[in-house]
Amino acid sequence: MFAAACLFVAQLSLAADSTDPGKMEAAVTAKTVKLLMKTNKGNIELELDAAKAPVSVENFLTYVDSQHYHNTLFHRVIPNFMIQGGGYTQDMRQKATLPPIINEADNGLTNVRGTLAMARRGDKDSATSQFFINLTNNRFLNHGYRDFGYAVFGKVTAGMDVVDAIAAVKTLPGDQPVEAIVIESVERIVEPQTASK
Repeated sequence: MFAAACLFVAQLSLAADSTDPGKMEAAVTAKTVKLLMKTNKGNIELELDAAKAPVSVENFLTYVDSQHYHNTLFHRVIPNFMIQGGGYTQDMRQKATLPPIINEADNGLTNVRGTLAMARRGDKDSATSQFFINLTNNRFLNHGYRDFGYAVFGKVTAGMDVVDAIAAVKTLPGDQPVEAIVIESVERIVEPQTASK
């Protein structure tokens, strides 16, 4: 029952200014965006592919910039498969979300080890805030393998050892970790500007 509940995300609304189209459009200005995810198990660096997954990246950055992921959980951990987070507070309350986005699983990116993808329900266009990191090459999640697939929109560039440490924790029935695996924050990595001549 809990495992099924983990796949479902309430389609509620966040504060009005987080859905401002102007802010959404300005969110993605580069082809790749780098992020630092701090967890209570260590840091994970991510790189998002805005060129191949513009909708998913824009959506994810809206949650990042509104601090939606601060103090949430990796609430679902399945060894040799994936770790999933982005939807629950530390006391397992589901967080409000923006409306769901279209599925970009047909963008050419595949669910290989270390990639970041959007979690969703049975409806292919139901992804909101939840995401997962692939622990292995999950070919069956790719576009056209069984169904439309799960949209990959980024990858881990550092801290895969942290991801593996999270994957190794003990879990309860329903794949919930026994100990809380906390996403303390997710923030953009600001690259230093080079002086123009």
